[in-house]
Amino acid sequence: MSKDLKILCRDSYLELSKDGGQHFSGDNKEHENLLKKSCTLYVGNLSIYTTEEQLFELFSRCGDVRNVFMGLDKLKKTACGFCFVEYYYRADAENAMRFLNGTVLDDHIIHTDWDMGFREGRQYECREDFDAGREEIEEEAQAHDKRETPY
Repeated sequence: MSKDLKILCRDSYLELSKDGGQHFSGDNKEHENLLKKSCTLYVGNLSIYTTEEQLFELFSRCGDVRNVFMGLDKLKKTACGFCFVEYYYRADAENAMRFLNGTVLDDHIIHTDWDMGFREGRQYECREDFDAGREEIEEEAQAHDKRETPY
């Protein structure tokens, strides 16, 4: 096969992220193998108002969803902008990577990435830099919405 045809056969949506695995204790090869077999996606840049039901409905369009695990602030137990979506089958997760990455949901462009699988406790791994300015932004948005509401 020519070099040009090999490029056309690649599916960039299914490639593994270069920055994943910061919480993985094994070697890179082991991590890569787990990701290649995984049926779990990390979904980021969610609105704090997005619900599990909305995510389940959206991601079910690509296949049978096993679970949706919302990312939560450890202390407040409130949504903090990410989740894990677990499928029964790898092919369904691949469809979600192809077709839902970059989708607008609740006025946010969401992004998907491969994850090696959900484990209890990972839903509390909110990044502090994400949370730092988030409340102020949300308050400004709510104030703006109130100003535009005619009643």
